[in-house]
Amino acid sequence: MSHTIEAPVAAVTVTATVTARTLLAGAVVAGPLFLGAGLIQGLTRDGFDFTRNALSQLSLGGPGWMQVASFLLTGVLLMAGAVGMRRVLRGGPGGVWAPRLTAVFGASFLLSAVFTADPGAGFPAGAPDARATSMSWHGALHMVSGVVGYVALCAAFLVLARHFAAQGHRGWAVGSRLVAVAVLVGFAGSAATVLAFTAGAGLGLLGLAAVTARLARAHTLASH
Repeated sequence: MSHTIEAPVAAVTVTATVTARTLLAGAVVAGPLFLGAGLIQGLTRDGFDFTRNALSQLSLGGPGWMQVASFLLTGVLLMAGAVGMRRVLRGGPGGVWAPRLTAVFGASFLLSAVFTADPGAGFPAGAPDARATSMSWHGALHMVSGVVGYVALCAAFLVLARHFAAQGHRGWAVGSRLVAVAVLVGFAGSAATVLAFTAGAGLGLLGLAAVTARLARAHTLASH
């Protein structure tokens, strides 16, 4: 009788662990995939200049569907990661708000896919060479969704820092706070150069991949 009772319990535990790890993997790969796709497109599309154009502008023009797909895939992966984060952090510090804020970040990518950025700075071909001085309604919504998403990400890093501090992982706590600050600095510097924005956004995505991988590893070790 004891074996009949214990086997299903063990099976459920293993299934839950695999599911949580799989969901967390979404947030681990989302950032590198998005940045890798943006890098390849930026290097191969005529007229795109990383020093003048934002990755969001890759959604424009004939091949723009690839960047739209990248936004959609990244958003779905981030939201899956948020679900996994909720499972592994449930009942602990940051267990409520870290997943919610990460989900908001993921949703911002979905909105960015729907509401495209405006052309400008010579991209796509035929666009004015100067930076746009006004925005269309969809360009404005694209910008707002991005700002809200990255502010949510910065807040998620601060919440996760509290989680890591409570677990005694001081390095991860400090690192999470520093990434949040770096993202905000990048956004502040975007008025001077688009590279600052790209660097800040990229650091945020890679930072989230790193902390999510750390959560997945800790969860795996705890499950054994």
